Amino acid sequence: MADPIKVALVEDSAVALQILKRLLDSSPDVNVVGTAQDGAEGLQMIAQTLPDVICTDLQMPNMDGLEFTSKVMKDFPRPILVISNNVHPSDIDNIFNLMQAGALDFFPKPTSGSATDYEVLRSTLVTKIKVLASKKVA
Repeated sequence: MADPIKVALVEDSAVALQILKRLLDSSPDVNVVGTAQDGAEGLQMIAQTLPDVICTDLQMPNMDGLEFTSKVMKDFPRPILVISNNVHPSDIDNIFNLMQAGALDFFPKPTSGSATDYEVLRSTLVTKIKVLASKKVA
């Protein structure tokens, strides 16, 4: 069996961070190697943990997900999955700007807590991370 994919989570909402960490920790294919509450903290954490994939929010204090994505791609190029309330198909400007900065995929932030939704969320999120981990970025 292959080593688990090392994932870093950058999310300012403690609740969302806890949900994402729980979703990912429940998969043997993923290992959350670090968490941060904003982009500035995220950059320091990435330098220390060297994750395979980074999941970040868009709206954060100090350094938002767009600036964070740009800096990651400049200093530590890695696949980035943006998990946010602002990346639904109708949020074309946000998605376009994030893609220009280097983000590879998007995932709406989880909102409900039913067991069925949880399993679908986990499966979709882990699949996206597996796909991203196989991508080479420069």
